Amino acid sequence: MKILLIYPYNPDTFWSFRYAMKFIDRKASFPPLGLLTVAAMLPATWGKKLVDMNVQPLADTDLLWADYVFISAMTIQRESADEVIVRCQQLGVKIVAGGPLFTTYHQDYAAVDHLVLGEGELTLPAFLADLKNGHPKHLYINEQRTDLKDSPVPIWDLINVRDYAAMNVQYSRGCPFDCEFCDITALFGRKPRTKEVKQLLAELESLYISGWRGAVFLVDDNFIGDRGKLKKELLPALLSWMTAKQYPFYFYTEASIDLADDPELMEQMVRAGFEEVFIGIETPHEASHTESGKVQNKNRDLLTSVQRIQRAGLQVHGGFIVGFDSDPPAIFDKQISFIQESGIVTAMVGLLSAMRGTRLYQRMEQEGRLISESSGSNMCADLNFVPIMEPDILIGGFRSILDTIYLPKNYYQRVIRLLTEYRPLHLGKYHLQPGYIGALLKAILFLGVIGRERFHFWKLFFWSLIKRPRLFPLAITYAVYGFHFRKVAEKINYDSMLHGSGV
Repeated sequence: MKILLIYPYNPDTFWSFRYAMKFIDRKASFPPLGLLTVAAMLPATWGKKLVDMNVQPLADTDLLWADYVFISAMTIQRESADEVIVRCQQLGVKIVAGGPLFTTYHQDYAAVDHLVLGEGELTLPAFLADLKNGHPKHLYINEQRTDLKDSPVPIWDLINVRDYAAMNVQYSRGCPFDCEFCDITALFGRKPRTKEVKQLLAELESLYISGWRGAVFLVDDNFIGDRGKLKKELLPALLSWMTAKQYPFYFYTEASIDLADDPELMEQMVRAGFEEVFIGIETPHEASHTESGKVQNKNRDLLTSVQRIQRAGLQVHGGFIVGFDSDPPAIFDKQISFIQESGIVTAMVGLLSAMRGTRLYQRMEQEGRLISESSGSNMCADLNFVPIMEPDILIGGFRSILDTIYLPKNYYQRVIRLLTEYRPLHLGKYHLQPGYIGALLKAILFLGVIGRERFHFWKLFFWSLIKRPRLFPLAITYAVYGFHFRKVAEKINYDSMLHGSGV
């Protein structure tokens, strides 16, 4: 049996970092971890190929080689996934589809041969057994939660690691919180489930053997969901492994803001090699946290919490949202002020979107305010429900936030603020990977000579060299990120957001 695993094209978003990839001669941010894991669950005797359409084009010869195409996608990849399905059907290639897009919208994919939904560790074995017996069904659904001890080590040999800016692994699934707008609990539940420590170390060992050195993203929905196991088991073991290997990686992950309340946990994470953490801050407006059920963000000084995390040695990347029912007219200026004062350089700002499977989607449907399905973009470049605020005011305010925070003067000011606050423990050789000098020269040319931000670039350049020389590579990295963020922000069509939404 010959299996072609396909990961559809991911459109330009803040998360894609596509414009930054050109500086470091990489093709995509991360490999398709889900498909690499699925590949490891297939019989070892089967032929396997993987085409990541963010790295290489999908040729008809690839499709014709395969007995089956396995495709997995996020909602934002829907357009590309649909195109792949059409091509497969035209060439008579059978399709097996799974992942968040197909799990959430499986009713829309009756033409797909086999839908293997939910967590693959549960549904894929059933499909494979039926396939072996010659009677595979169209639909496989299992709403139970898998024991992650059944999850295998991904097959990294199916990709060229040098195509990617970072590798990714998963330690846990699920989040103990239940924010109204988030679909994580619908997909993976509220009880965090974790792999055994030896499993995660085996995955890291396999990455190490593959020759990878550098960034590793732990893609957990909330890395600190099970703090007790982290403190007692995982982080001590991870520290020992990293020490023995002389810190070949540095880690980043996603966590809730209550990480700031646990100095011991932050210290353990930093000592084990964590340097960055993405946090859903969403808004400085308390009533909007109450509205959305984001209890972990309530009754706290968010700015102080961010500063605690950054001073502990973790760079904070933040997610921000406007468009809550309780947002006041001043929310746009408040968001700008908070982002600037916090020193959060990587500030991902989007319009609130009602994603299918969330409590927000259900509420909007019940209230008759739902207009369309969400695009799944982290830019939330659509209004898919009728907001309380006037749509033109909401979209205009959203535009003003992006225009302001990514203005070179303001963006570079945040970089300097972060580098002033940030207290890293480890800054090893993995920050100076092959290609760094080339990236520096490109940054000097495109940002320091050609770019409209050149004054601010050189100010950061020399400030970092003089004041924080150990953080100079990080300063250049953030300068490149700024180029990407401005490019993506410039591509957002605000007029289509307003008129295309039907509001």
